[in-house]
Amino acid sequence: MKTLIKSLALALSLAVVTSSATFAETNPGGKTKTVATYKTGMYMTQAGKLSIALDKEKGGTVSISLKSADGRILYNRHLSKNDQIYRTRLNLNQLEDGVYQVEITNGVETTTQSVTISTQQPATPNRLVSIR
Repeated sequence: MKTLIKSLALALSLAVVTSSATFAETNPGGKTKTVATYKTGMYMTQAGKLSIALDKEKGGTVSISLKSADGRILYNRHLSKNDQIYRTRLNLNQLEDGVYQVEITNGVETTTQSVTISTQQPATPNRLVSIR
């Protein structure tokens, strides 16, 4: 009789543990993680500056970074969940020639744009003037 009671108690405790693990929350803090959708626009000015415009929804965070070809982060900005509009102009005149990446992410989706900086050598005019 004692072994039957022990077996039933063990089976009952296993059933409770299994059901509690099944119904456990995957987000223990109870906070739902929201993802903010965003829209971006980028363009280069004649003065060699990169203009970035970002509009996003409230509730989620978005990060903007400028990375070099070797992965170094040259610029990083983290927008909080309450930010909705962000505008900036980055001066790229001091950067070396090469390809850079502007990466914008909300943690789920990532948008990457390439920025190529190249210095053009001044051309010498190939003009011949003659008098007859």
